[in-house]
Amino acid sequence: MHDDLKKAVEVLKSGGVILYPTDTIWGIGCDATNPEAVQRIYDIKHREDSKSMLVLMKNAALLERYVDDVPEVAWDLVEISTTPLTVIYQNAKNLAPNLIAKDGSIGIRFTKEKFTCNLLQRLRKPLVSTSANISGEKSAAIFDEISDEIKSQVDYIVEYRQNDTTVAQPSSIIKLGSGGKIEIIRK
Repeated sequence: MHDDLKKAVEVLKSGGVILYPTDTIWGIGCDATNPEAVQRIYDIKHREDSKSMLVLMKNAALLERYVDDVPEVAWDLVEISTTPLTVIYQNAKNLAPNLIAKDGSIGIRFTKEKFTCNLLQRLRKPLVSTSANISGEKSAAIFDEISDEIKSQVDYIVEYRQNDTTVAQPSSIIKLGSGGKIEIIRK
């Protein structure tokens, strides 16, 4: 895994795009602060840039670096969540502008997956995470379901967990509004 991590971090730091396992499904990712790399992911997925993507972080302590005014309930949600949970926060900052939704929001998930945690620790920046598929097509549940079109357009494909056939589910998604209002987007 060490060489895999080293290569993935090199690619990400040079503005590249990787295909990697997450705590849910396989994802396409890049440095979430690099607008050119973010645009490449939109292009690879044939996705409108008006459809925002989420970012992965390792540690909730970094949240205030990328979100202005974190609602108090967010800390509780992150702490008590036992399954992957993406929270959409208002007033994103310090991320690639084309990653932030038109309303100023961003989806963030704190991963506990071993490879991704190590990757984030070495990268020291949030990582874009979007399903490894063409927009509108079915998400690949395992590595073997990822299309050759996607594989051929990324700069590095992580080897770790390619043979894992455990089918994971996408994360739950909630949106935090003003005054602690919680809206369930996906269970």
